[in-house]
Amino acid sequence: MTVTRRLLLTGAAITMLGGGVVWRARNQGVFSAGTGPAYEPWRLWRVDGEPGPLRLVRAAILGASPHNTQPWLFRVTDASIDVWADTRRHIGTIDPYLREMYVGVGCALENLMIAAAHDGHAAVLTLMPDPADPAHAARIHLAPAAPAASPLHDAIPRRHTNRGPYDGARSVPRDVLGAMAAMAPDLPDVKVLWFDSGPDRKRIGDLIVSATEAIIADRQQSQDSARWFRAGRQDLERHRDGITLDAQGLPPVINTLAKMLPAVSSQRADAAWLEATRDRHVATAASFGILAVPDSRDARMRLLGGRMWQRMHLWATTRGLAMQPLNQLAERADRERQLALTPTYTTALAGLIGGSGPEALMPFRIGYPVRDAGLSPRRKLEAVLVPAA
Repeated sequence: MTVTRRLLLTGAAITMLGGGVVWRARNQGVFSAGTGPAYEPWRLWRVDGEPGPLRLVRAAILGASPHNTQPWLFRVTDASIDVWADTRRHIGTIDPYLREMYVGVGCALENLMIAAAHDGHAAVLTLMPDPADPAHAARIHLAPAAPAASPLHDAIPRRHTNRGPYDGARSVPRDVLGAMAAMAPDLPDVKVLWFDSGPDRKRIGDLIVSATEAIIADRQQSQDSARWFRAGRQDLERHRDGITLDAQGLPPVINTLAKMLPAVSSQRADAAWLEATRDRHVATAASFGILAVPDSRDARMRLLGGRMWQRMHLWATTRGLAMQPLNQLAERADRERQLALTPTYTTALAGLIGGSGPEALMPFRIGYPVRDAGLSPRRKLEAVLVPAA
């Protein structure tokens, strides 16, 4: 073989390899993070000339939800909006009693109520309006009113769960934590308990890591959680929900490499989650918190807790703070109840709360972010609407 021919073949091979790399990068969304149809709801949440109630639903679907399952459905008329929990979108043994699902629906309700006031609606909210239908989460009656401006409204498209590192050396001032806990006098049943001292942070942080290990050791819980991970661009665009690499808060180079590499085994994925929980989520948190309610098994209380979480997160967004639910403790407590296991994490949660008071609904972390949070995909408006009766 001549030198010229060898060079030509080598050049062709490099070109083919490079073309394959570019194809995979494009297919995995390396060049299109946060863009495309699955992300349009974040940018099209205010549509000029659209009927008022539909504008409120566009705000609602930008609410937080467990594993980004978006478990909600809406029926819209000129004067009312009905909201259902879409129980087909639950996360199995991770949430066997739908605690997290109803918290997520509560987040959507809070966005809807904030948007209603902003747009000039007097919105009267009734929770769980139909005793015969536990999935019927809410009914909102709308009437004309003077618009009420709120900085929380403008934060709706900017609020994102931040799973990246926080600045662990920068504490959140106690007066800020106190203001957050007191910002919902209309939700008196929801309490916020803070864990901001060194010993308190270590105590709850160690329990969160331990609960993560227990979920990983539970094959069914691990599988049910993994089912909502969207690995590639096609998967993401098809489902428009779930957890994505872009929403993990990874450094850009690491995020790109993770997209380019072949899919990892469930064991390696679980190991990566444990590492992120221990070394990123827990280790860099400025403070931890727990939302607590009188009865964590009551759907109405869960909806109220979701409203509080969304309100706090929007407020935090206006002040440059990041937040992330860390539900592992509560998920293991629910699993213990489901399987009649030794109540290890049930007891631990009760101990954190402090005895016979309110019950833990959702643990979380807060801090100042090192990086901005990535967008999560959202289903289009038409996918969450049901026909009027």
